[in-house]
Amino acid sequence: MSNYQPTGGRLLTLPVVLLAVIAGIGLYYLGLRFVHGLGAVTQLNGAHAWGIWVVYDVVIGTALACGGYALAITVYVLNKGQYHPLMRGALTASLFGYALGGLGAFVDMGRWWAFYNIFLPWNMNFNSVMLEVGLCVSAYILVLFIEFSPVLFDKMGAQKLRNALNKVLFLFIALGVLLPTMHQSSLGSLLIAMGYKVAPLWQSLHLQPLLALLTALTMGFSIVIFEASLVNSAFRRHEETPLLSGLGKAIVGLLTVYLVIRFVEIILRDKLGLVLAFDMNSVLFLLETALFVLPLIVLLSPAKRRNGRWLLTAALSMLLAGTLYRFNAFLFTFNPGPGYSYFPSAPEVMVTIGIIALEILVYLLFVKILPILPVEEKQQSH
Repeated sequence: MSNYQPTGGRLLTLPVVLLAVIAGIGLYYLGLRFVHGLGAVTQLNGAHAWGIWVVYDVVIGTALACGGYALAITVYVLNKGQYHPLMRGALTASLFGYALGGLGAFVDMGRWWAFYNIFLPWNMNFNSVMLEVGLCVSAYILVLFIEFSPVLFDKMGAQKLRNALNKVLFLFIALGVLLPTMHQSSLGSLLIAMGYKVAPLWQSLHLQPLLALLTALTMGFSIVIFEASLVNSAFRRHEETPLLSGLGKAIVGLLTVYLVIRFVEIILRDKLGLVLAFDMNSVLFLLETALFVLPLIVLLSPAKRRNGRWLLTAALSMLLAGTLYRFNAFLFTFNPGPGYSYFPSAPEVMVTIGIIALEILVYLLFVKILPILPVEEKQQSH
């Protein structure tokens, strides 16, 4: 008998309808983009080769989808089996997040009909950081689908297929740890390649890959706490605070390492003056840092870490911190040179919001019809 079950309930609810409407608006503008080109719906220009689509969907969206990656390290590498009940929910969110991140990259391609060239070795630019990111993200989406497939086998009652997959699943789990490590760190390498166009407070040179990986892992643990808290509240399930509080300890360790590296680099490279300049970059940096420090303060307290509301507050602050860090580095402070500016158009924003709505919508429907969430203890006892 499976230890997971669908929540059941009506599929057509008010939140589902609202999310469908928002997703529909986004898909409408997405249709205009493919019919009339990028210029019809975006404010992109020669100096800003990417805008909110790539920065949110790929750079931020994949970090927000690192729950499966973070838990895979915890459960399968560090052998913390008590967190296994959280795996399917995290994998589901990761699959949707990465799939829509891949969609965002595809949507942002000027010549989208030639996307297949990235998979042809004779057309590859092996000096491109984006090539590694593109290939790893594509491969990881496939790996996530394979890791998610036991959910479908359980739904279909295909026990033989599930048993056959279990014999080789460890290979895909290993890839599921390797691939995100590679491409999340490569997003940091992308900042190095952008050179002087990145503001000095976010241009940490050779430390960028490590900082990108640390924030991705921390956001991964935080999104697991955030999703589990919301799902348990929405479906009136028992709180999993004792289990989730253990993830809070991991966040404390990662955040501490991140902040130490960040500020040691700033001090050694004489950037304190930039931090205290109180211009736009300084204010953005201070806000970002405050959002990183808040969850650290909260989670260092054992009492608050065991409190569901404080734990959710810390996770939300961490998610906002990681999001702002990447927005700051890749978009808000990006300076390609004089004479150029970029601000997303309303259709660009609606496409992004629509994609987010679509992800939440499908997630809600999946947990209602597929065995994704763990069976609650009372039911298991029967």
